[in-house]
Amino acid sequence: MEFTEPFKQTGPYAFSPNARFLAVAVDYRLVIRDVLSLKVVQLFSCLDKITYIEWAPDSEYILCGLYKRPMIQAWSLTQPEWTCKIDEGPAGVAYARWSPDSRHILTTSEFQLRLTVWSLLNTACIHVQWPKHGSKGVSFTKDGKFAAVCTRRDCKDYVNLLSCHTWEIMGVFAVDTLDLADVQWSPDDSAIVIWDSPLEYKVLIYSPDGRCLSKYQAYESGLGVKSVSWSPCSQFLAVGSYDQMLRVLNHLTWKVFAEFVHPSAVRGPCCAAIFKEVDEPLQLDMSELSLNDDFAQYSSGTFEIVRPFLPFSQIMPRSHIFKSGTMFWRYLSVSLLRNLLQISQIPSKESASCHGAAIANMFALAMIACLLYSGYGT
Repeated sequence: MEFTEPFKQTGPYAFSPNARFLAVAVDYRLVIRDVLSLKVVQLFSCLDKITYIEWAPDSEYILCGLYKRPMIQAWSLTQPEWTCKIDEGPAGVAYARWSPDSRHILTTSEFQLRLTVWSLLNTACIHVQWPKHGSKGVSFTKDGKFAAVCTRRDCKDYVNLLSCHTWEIMGVFAVDTLDLADVQWSPDDSAIVIWDSPLEYKVLIYSPDGRCLSKYQAYESGLGVKSVSWSPCSQFLAVGSYDQMLRVLNHLTWKVFAEFVHPSAVRGPCCAAIFKEVDEPLQLDMSELSLNDDFAQYSSGTFEIVRPFLPFSQIMPRSHIFKSGTMFWRYLSVSLLRNLLQISQIPSKESASCHGAAIANMFALAMIACLLYSGYGT
C-alpha cells in the first residue's frame, strides 16, 4: 500500500460522481484536485467557512454550504469565471441538494418553512411550503422526471408530486402516518414507499396517482421501522426493524416471504486468517561467544545488557606505563576480577535475565589470567 504526502484539510471533502476529481474544503477555500495526479485543477474562494459540499450528478458543478451566513455558493469546473450565490435571507438555509438534471438547486429553510427550487439557467425560483424534513423527505425518480416532496400542514402528512421539468405540482395526496419519517421511489418508478417514525411501526406503499397499494405492520408495541431499502429490480422491499429483524416483502402481494435475524454477536468463519503487526524487542544470539561445546547448553534465550562494564580507559589508563610483561598480566587479571565483582553485585531479578554463556566465558578468562599470573611470578 502506498500513501501520498499529506494535504491540508479543515472541512468536508467529496469525490466527483465521475471519479475524476476530489473536492477538499480548507477553511473558506475549495480546492479541486485531479484524482490521478492530485494536482490542483481549480481553486475557489468562498465568502465564509465551508461546512458542506456536494457535487452535481454530471460532475460539472459543485455547491458549497456556508451555513453560518447562511448562504450557498456554486462553482463551475468548465467555466471558472462563472459563480452563483444563493441567499435565503432571514429564513436561512438548513440543507441544499442538487436536482437530477444538475441545473437546479433545492434548498430547505430553517424550521422547515419552505423548500425553494433555484434554477441556474434562468435564475427563477419556485417555493413549496412546509416541507416535512430538512435533509430527508425528498426523492426523485430514476429517470429524473418527477420528485416526491413530503410536506405537513394542519397536523397531517402529505406527498407532493412535482415535475422536474417545469417544477409545477402535478398532484398532492395525504398519507396515513402519524409522523412521516421518509419517502423513497422504487427503482422502476412504479411505486412509492413511505414509513412512519420509530414510535409507530407502519410501512405504506402508494402508487404515483395516490392510491394506497398496501399497508404493512409487523407488530404494534415497541419501536418500529429503522430503515427501508428497495432491491435494484424493484421486486423486493427490505424493512429493518428495531427488534433486530429484517423482513423482505414481494411486489406482487406485498406480503413477507423471508425473515432474517440480526444477532447481537456476529461470528466470522473459523478459517479466516487475521494478521497483527507486533513490535518485537531486539534479540542477540550469543552462541558464537562460547569457548567450547561445554558452554553451548547455556547459549539459548536472549541477552540483555543490564549494567555496562568498565570502559577500556579505566581498565588500562593511557598514563600508565607497563615496564614488563609480568605487570601487564597482573593488571589484566585484576581488571577481569573487577568485572566479575560487578556481575555478582547485580540484583537477582536483573541477573536472571543475563545470558549464562557470558558469565561462563568471563570465569574462563579469569582462570586463564590467573594461570598466566602465577606462571610469571613476582
